[in-house]
Amino acid sequence: MKLGIAAWGLRELAHEEKFALAAKLGVRLLEISISGHPNDFLQEDAKESEIRETRRLAAKYGIDLSAACTGNDFTLTDGLDRQAETVERAVATTAGIGGRVLRIFAGFTSDSQMDETRVSAMLDALKRVRRTAEKYGVTLALETHGGVAPGAAPGTVRHFSSVSTRVDTLDRILETGVSLLYDPANLNAAGVPEPERFFSLYGTRVADVHLKDFRPVPGGLVPCACGQGGLDWKKLTAALKTYAGPALIEYELPGDVERGMRESLDFLRSFGV
Repeated sequence: MKLGIAAWGLRELAHEEKFALAAKLGVRLLEISISGHPNDFLQEDAKESEIRETRRLAAKYGIDLSAACTGNDFTLTDGLDRQAETVERAVATTAGIGGRVLRIFAGFTSDSQMDETRVSAMLDALKRVRRTAEKYGVTLALETHGGVAPGAAPGTVRHFSSVSTRVDTLDRILETGVSLLYDPANLNAAGVPEPERFFSLYGTRVADVHLKDFRPVPGGLVPCACGQGGLDWKKLTAALKTYAGPALIEYELPGDVERGMRESLDFLRSFGV
């Protein structure tokens, strides 16, 4: 796998600071967020000058921009056309900066609320954006991500099952032609006990990977560096031995993101990653 750093923990950094941090950490892959957060340099209406500036920074710091991400929710009860338009514009911007993979979501609604009407509408939206992505030569990587809510204690979260953490609905999602972004920590947090087995089922459809951890504490979960939470990294890294694509460290806490990214990198390299 090719290690890099993911966008979410970098959300409070200025655009160039993200490139500088990747170079400082000694990795070449940097996931660029496109209209996924208000602080993103590249928003839905990204200008050609902003796309050129992003490519200039990549050349300056020696960074590979093959993996990008955006935000969407196709499990909502309305507004799916608007959601799809946002993804389609992110696809065009991804191609503009030289990206090849764009992380998207199915959505964050609890699986218990997803009746057949809502599932069908979600699948239709995925088919639409997948067709657009094909025209641009971009692969859509749908993240395995449950719903998220505040935990019982301050600063904690809880995850719950969604359509992208269940095997039955995920099989239907993959029939739309999208690929997967495999996030084992998300799966584990949503109740999948051995997420490395999940990779054995779907590894051939994985186009991107996020690597992070959650630490169980009274009242919920807190994000932490790789190896400092509940995942079995010996089993996980063994399962990922056959994977050769991007693997992006997603340390989620922006307040000490450099430390968390570095500790995660050191930990992963101790396994020969």
